[in-house]
Amino acid sequence: MLHLKSAVTALHDGTVIGFPPLVDDESHFDSFLAVPEEHGGHVVLVDEETVLMSTSAPLTAANLRERGIATECVDISEFERLEGCVTCLSVRVRSS
Repeated sequence: MLHLKSAVTALHDGTVIGFPPLVDDESHFDSFLAVPEEHGGHVVLVDEETVLMSTSAPLTAANLRERGIATECVDISEFERLEGCVTCLSVRVRSS
């Protein structure tokens, strides 16, 4: 993985999500949720109940919605061809 947040990301409740073949040791996280697709482990927190994620992870999106998390899915397939993901394309801006 190029960056840690390209392998795993944390949800609002602190649960870390990731694709198991890319995670060396899931026991390092207090709460780990394995996702079925590689690109499902990459999410950006939009607000307290919404994540931004790739359309290439529909099973993960469905799983997150079942957990009460709204998903905004975007097609970033061209970036994914070069190992990019939504976390690589995001910049956190704090409001005052």
